Amino acid sequence: MSRERARRRAERERVAAELAAARQVEQRRQARRVARVSALTSRLPRRAPRPGGVLAERRRRQLWATVALLVVVDVVAWNAFPSWSARALALIVTLLAAPVLHTLLFRRA
Repeated sequence: MSRERARRRAERERVAAELAAARQVEQRRQARRVARVSALTSRLPRRAPRPGGVLAERRRRQLWATVALLVVVDVVAWNAFPSWSARALALIVTLLAAPVLHTLLFRRA
């Protein structure tokens, strides 16, 4: 009975040692990866944090709505006009009208 318990304990310890060795290898690999990534990203410029809050989110939504509307207008103009000059003119007009359209759509009261 004692030999059997000793054999089981030895087996458990062997399995635990194998798991610890595998865990240690994985930790070393992860540490090397983190070092590589941090060495690469330390050379890159930092991004400015995006402004948060309700007002900034509303402003982003309004801007995306204006851009989406102008893209739809340009797609319709692209399909409606067969000549390249008319398409280019429509693109130029939408670019020039964008600030006016944005102001009219999202006027501050």
